[in-house]
Parts: sequence; structure tokens; C-alpha cells
Amino acid sequence: MSPRHLVPGFSWHRPMAPREPGEEHRTATVLELFFDLCFVTAVAQAAAALEHEVAAGRTGHGVLGYVLVFFAIWWAWMGFTWFASAYDTDDVPYRILTLVQIAGALAVAAGARDALEHLDFTVITWGYVVMRLAGVAQWLRAAAGDPERRATCLRYAAGILVVQLGWLGRLALPDDAGLWGFLVLVVAELAVPAWAERRATTTWHPHHIAERYGLFTLIVLGESITAAVATLRGLLDAHALGDLIPVGIGGLLTVFALWWLYFLRTEPKPLASLGAALRWGYGHYAVFASAAAVGAGFALAAEHAGHGEHADAAISAVFTVPVAVYVLVVRLLQREPQALGPMDALWGAGVLAVLAVTFTPEPVLAAGLVLAVLVAAVVAFAHVRGREAVARG
Repeated sequence: MSPRHLVPGFSWHRPMAPREPGEEHRTATVLELFFDLCFVTAVAQAAAALEHEVAAGRTGHGVLGYVLVFFAIWWAWMGFTWFASAYDTDDVPYRILTLVQIAGALAVAAGARDALEHLDFTVITWGYVVMRLAGVAQWLRAAAGDPERRATCLRYAAGILVVQLGWLGRLALPDDAGLWGFLVLVVAELAVPAWAERRATTTWHPHHIAERYGLFTLIVLGESITAAVATLRGLLDAHALGDLIPVGIGGLLTVFALWWLYFLRTEPKPLASLGAALRWGYGHYAVFASAAAVGAGFALAAEHAGHGEHADAAISAVFTVPVAVYVLVVRLLQREPQALGPMDALWGAGVLAVLAVTFTPEPVLAAGLVLAVLVAAVVAFAHVRGREAVARG
């Protein structure tokens, strides 16, 4: 065995050659799963901070901070995921740089509360920059190991580096200019992949990318359930079981339905082009952010129910609006590019019904029942369509 090998199949160092996009049996690695589990810590902290802000009566302030903080989490996760799909070598330098990115994610998690409460992004910015600079080092390795796409890799490295300087410079801006600076830098971050990939497309694996997004959706939904159970456990100590039953049932129905609607397909959606893949990747910002916010909205509704109170419309909306956004975006991402049809009308009716129950006494239970009916209707409709297709064929 070569002295460069630690164990069979693992190396101290490998040239960072591009992965084969048609590679069979490509699945998420244990490092990717570990990365996701650590990143969900930042997701949980952002959701908890949102819950705290809304409970304190600062709903608009909390939602704005949450949207901004979640961008940092999502975009850093996306950068790692797409790079890994094209260049994962699983050698020692690759693992170390990935662990550095995880450390940056934990810094983002630690700074989430300050960002939402005071719009103080100092800790989050430094954690984010650490994550992204580790990504720059990965792209430079890829440039050395992939001559055919060297220009693309160098574009990524240069683009990311310049934008990180912008993020650090933004910390010096006065408060009234900070938000505008944030928005400009968000546009710059989103533009880097489109600019870099124009030279030569990296060899991301379509099935692997779709699977990675599905796995992270699972983990975020699981985090919402964990937050819900923790809230219910604390309220049960106050002997409020009767008031919590409707909220608990509605919360479970909601999360179960959100899972079912996302995984209607038995196989991940094929991503046949860069444009389709970017729409899929960018659209998942809304999927991930809304899935995490559902847990915060549930906790707020449960707190009110545990004290024998009905949540007002503002509190209820923190639950129902993320649910509606999730359902709408999932449908937009999964549908085929064709004219609107009965299935779209069905999903649209479900979204409107979820928003309407915001003004009911039991919005969580009502939303759960609406989604249960939507799932049943979608499954039945798909079954009928399937039988018709078989009959025609």
C-alpha cells in the first residue's frame, strides 16, 4: 500500500480532478451528512431568534433579520454542496477545509441572536467569511487539478474573494446604509456562479445535487419537529394538555404533509441543464427558510395555547405564511414546464386555504387539516392520471 494511504480508499492527498457527472450510485458522503447536521445548528438558532423577536412584539424586525441571516446559512451550504458534487476528493486537505467551513457555520449560529435582535452582523459576517474563504482555497485546488475548467475555477475563487472583502467592508457602513449594502452583496454573491460557469460548466452530478437538497430538507423539517416537541414538553409541565392537543395534532399533520408534498416523486427531479439546476438551487432558499420558520411559528402558537389563549393574526401568520410559501415553492420547483393545469389549481387552492386559516381560532390545527386534504387530493389525482396514462399506452 502506498504510504500516502491511511486506510484502503482514503488518501492524504489526491489531485482534485473533476468528478464524472454520469457516475453511477453517487450518493451523499458521511462528510456531507456531518456538514448538514452541523449547519442545521445555525438553522435552529436563526429560527429560535425569530421566535424570540416575534414573542417580544418585534415581528417585522425579526422577520427581516431572519431573512438576512438565513441567506448566509443557505448560500454557504449551497456553495459547499455544488463544489462537492463536482470536486469531492475526500482527502486530508479537503476534509480539513470542510471542517473549517463547519467552524464558520457554528460562528454564524452563535451570532444569530445578535443579528436578529440588534441587526448586529459582526459575528455572523466573520463566520460567513471564514466559510467562504475556505471555499476559495477549495476552488484554487480545483483550478490546479482541472486544466480544462481552470478559468471557471479561478473565476469562482476571484469572485468569492472580492465579495468577501465587500462583506467585511460593509461592517464599517452606518446602520442606515447597512441594509442596502447587504442587498448589493447578495446580488453579487448570486451572480458569481452564473458568471463563472459561462466559461465552462463544472461537472456537478444531477442526481447527487437533487439528493443533497432532499436530505437537507429532511433535516430542516426534523429540526422543526425537535423544536415543537421541546416546546410541548415544557408546556406539559404546566398541565395544559387539553389546550395543547389541537396544536400538537395540527403541527404533526403539517410537518407530515410538508414531507409528503416534497417527496411526491420516488426519484429526485432530473436536473438536465445549468439553468434548471440554478432555479432548483436558488428556489430552495425559500424551501429551507420556510421549513425552519414553521417550527418557530408552531412554538409561538403552542405557547399561547398552553396559557389558554388564542394566538392573534400576527402570531398565527408566523406559522401559516411559511407553510404556504413552502407549499407554493415546492410546487413551482417540481412541476414540469407546461401550461397550468388542474394539479396546479389544486396546489394553489391549498396555499390560499392555508393563508385563510390564519384568522381562525385554531390556525395550526386548521392548517394541518387543510394540508392533509391537499395531500390526499394530490395523491388521488396523480393515481387517476397514472391509470389513464397506462390505459392510453
